[in-house]
Amino acid sequence: MGSKTGGSEGEMRIRSMEEKDLPQIMAIERACFPTPWAQQSYKNELRANDYARYFCLEKDSEEKNSEIIGYMGLWFILEEGHITNIAIHPKYQGQGLGEVLIRAVISLMVREGMERITLEVRASNWVARNLYEKVGFVNVGVRKGYYTDNSEDAIIMWLELTGG
Repeated sequence: MGSKTGGSEGEMRIRSMEEKDLPQIMAIERACFPTPWAQQSYKNELRANDYARYFCLEKDSEEKNSEIIGYMGLWFILEEGHITNIAIHPKYQGQGLGEVLIRAVISLMVREGMERITLEVRASNWVARNLYEKVGFVNVGVRKGYYTDNSEDAIIMWLELTGG
């Protein structure tokens, strides 16, 4: 993908996730989620799931060449997308980077022919729900007891893509 953004904190890129990224991805995963995915789950997605598309948000830094600060995954089946996960490292949250990432990935998926996208989000995750609503997702239902760690409900959201 190779999309770039600039800013006072340095260049940022959105690119396809690779297996070599998994140590950084797993650190973000553990920092962001009460029940993180296993590294093997990501390996399976990257190696064996033809429907999977995973992206990294990467930032140039002075100490290192670059640092992964966020990621997003989705499945692209026929003309529909299903977002599997999206996360921004806690030290970079609140800066609009989740919106940058999701809008860039949605734009790419529209160019590839995606017509609509769905996701599930914890009912209590108002920050994520607000982000999804900001980019156009609408609440269409509830999956009762969806999350296995605490039986929390999931809100089902959809976004109709008009192209362009």
